[in-house]
Amino acid sequence: MIVRKLTTIVDEIATEGGRPVEPAARVAVVAVVIDNPWHGQGFVEDLAPGIAATASDLGALLAPRVVEALGAPIEAYGKAAIVGLDGEVEHGSALIHTLQFGDHFRNAASATTLLPAVEKRAAAGTVFDIPLKHITDATIRSHHQSVEVRVPDAPHAGEILVALAGAAQGRPQQRLAPLSTEQ
Repeated sequence: MIVRKLTTIVDEIATEGGRPVEPAARVAVVAVVIDNPWHGQGFVEDLAPGIAATASDLGALLAPRVVEALGAPIEAYGKAAIVGLDGEVEHGSALIHTLQFGDHFRNAASATTLLPAVEKRAAAGTVFDIPLKHITDATIRSHHQSVEVRVPDAPHAGEILVALAGAAQGRPQQRLAPLSTEQ
């Protein structure tokens, strides 16, 4: 795995709807930009060797950095893979939709749910939203949120940007009734 750069973003909301958010709502994102392991090979039928060589290392690199950047227990989480224009969306999906990748973050967050994801092919500097869900119950509506991310110079055409995001809480000032009230 060849890493070009790591980017860490911590977003903290202190006021929402004209009212203080106490404690402030924190979301942390850590993104890594790597060479696409399948770049320049044409259509690759078997992605397994590239997955085996890369996915676990990505998860091991990103998960502890998100926990450290957030500085609080993770309650909601998500992931992203943005593939440069010379790659396939499947290349990003191959790396992030594996237990080798995701279990690093699930274990770090003491989570049991699947990580929600966004994946797409795009030029450098694209804006993307990482969806977040509760770490143990994906039906908890207060934790359904997203975080907007942009890494200005990534991904290059032969790269993949992979990111993990964690939130210390649900949406600031959330007021929706529990899902059970509609059933």
